[in-house]
Amino acid sequence: MQCDFTVGYGGSPDTSGETTLDAMIMDGKDQAMGAVAYLRSVKNAIRVARSVMEHSSHSILAGEGALEFAKMMGFQQESLSTPYSTKLYHEWQSNHCQPNYFRNVVDQSTSCPPYKPISRDQQSSDSQVSQLWIDHGNHDTIGMVALNSLGQLAGGTSSNGANHKIKGRVGDAPIPGAGAYVDNTKGGAAATGDGDIMMRFLPSYRAVQDMGQGICPQKACENALKEIAKKYPSFKGGMVCLNTKGEYGGAGYGWNFSYSVMTMGMQKALVVKVPPLQMSVN
Repeated sequence: MQCDFTVGYGGSPDTSGETTLDAMIMDGKDQAMGAVAYLRSVKNAIRVARSVMEHSSHSILAGEGALEFAKMMGFQQESLSTPYSTKLYHEWQSNHCQPNYFRNVVDQSTSCPPYKPISRDQQSSDSQVSQLWIDHGNHDTIGMVALNSLGQLAGGTSSNGANHKIKGRVGDAPIPGAGAYVDNTKGGAAATGDGDIMMRFLPSYRAVQDMGQGICPQKACENALKEIAKKYPSFKGGMVCLNTKGEYGGAGYGWNFSYSVMTMGMQKALVVKVPPLQMSVN
């Protein structure tokens, strides 16, 4: 999948200039899932993730191993770079590699990597600084949750992470419970935003558990984001939730979030715009 040059091939180059992909797919029946992380040189990452689920006993494959597996499964190896992504990378280099995701290293704000770590007594404990420039224009994930007429749920994600991520970085999209989670007895959810923060809280899993307790999808999304905001009030994120009745909801924190809904009989998807949550965080 490709969208706005922030999802799929041709966007969000890492610190080496290469575009890499994360993706996951999950079955709501038994939480069977497959995922790939930091996948190079294969465009259809979600199909490779499905192959991991269907043709291996593993849940996640990453890096060179994921590429080797994809080739074994018959996927074509090709460059994920485009003139657009190459231009982004060169512009970033010309701007002294600013902004970037390094911290507590020498000359991080004035030069390009490689960097050397600073001594521990000089290090900052603020883990939110590098997240402040994330927005929809440089970072996003496609997350989907689907419910069929038999009550079966499925979820999937696809992302190439943030522009100029550190080479080797794995985001939240391929992490079960973070990027997405589905359970036929409770519901499904998918999330996007500051993945390095959000994956620590498993927001999709949290929201699904809430729906299993009878909480409506809208409130389940809000609860999951609010839990993160208690610790990281500067983070940005969005979620969609779907329960077993087909009821849906979404929420965003720190940005204007929108999601799309498609049901049987609709000629085109309904786009729902959600204003940022206004909440007091104690």
